[in-house]
Amino acid sequence: MTQTAIFGGGCFWCTEAVFKMIKGVIAVEPGYAAGRTENPTYLQVCSGETGHAEVIKIEYDPTLVSFHTLLTVFFASHDPTTLNRQGNDIGTQYRSIIVAETEEQEKEAKQFVTDLNNSNPNGSQITTEVVPKTTFYEAEQSHKDYYERNKTQGYCQVVINPKLEKVQKEFAALLKANG
Repeated sequence: MTQTAIFGGGCFWCTEAVFKMIKGVIAVEPGYAAGRTENPTYLQVCSGETGHAEVIKIEYDPTLVSFHTLLTVFFASHDPTTLNRQGNDIGTQYRSIIVAETEEQEKEAKQFVTDLNNSNPNGSQITTEVVPKTTFYEAEQSHKDYYERNKTQGYCQVVINPKLEKVQKEFAALLKANG
């Protein structure tokens, strides 16, 4: 039986590409969550006025990859200490967020954040929101598999490729054979 995790770590094009490489991840769907507008569009979310964050919904096999491991990759693949920003992407729609699908996920994610903050008390604190389950809205088709379809595009070359290289280096043992 598969499980679901919802993470927002800035631009969903980046996070989708990262998690598609991880063993045990069956599917990754870009979308929007944690806002107040029903059925938002990309342009509405980009305005920052919907309250939604760009997120990905990860379907995974917990016998192959744990939620804890997904959290580890999530926190290592973006800067969870910058509020409402990832690189040049600025706004609440790019905030670091975990939408917990279950009470267990919420508890584990909150403990993970506490442990990270306690591991470096003099460092920058984690700004990642951990919120209970909310409606997930699928992104438009043009955002699905964005990196795979646009590898030579400037944003992919400058922003996504370095993230993928970092994950490939730091988490080689977690990568799919073809990843």
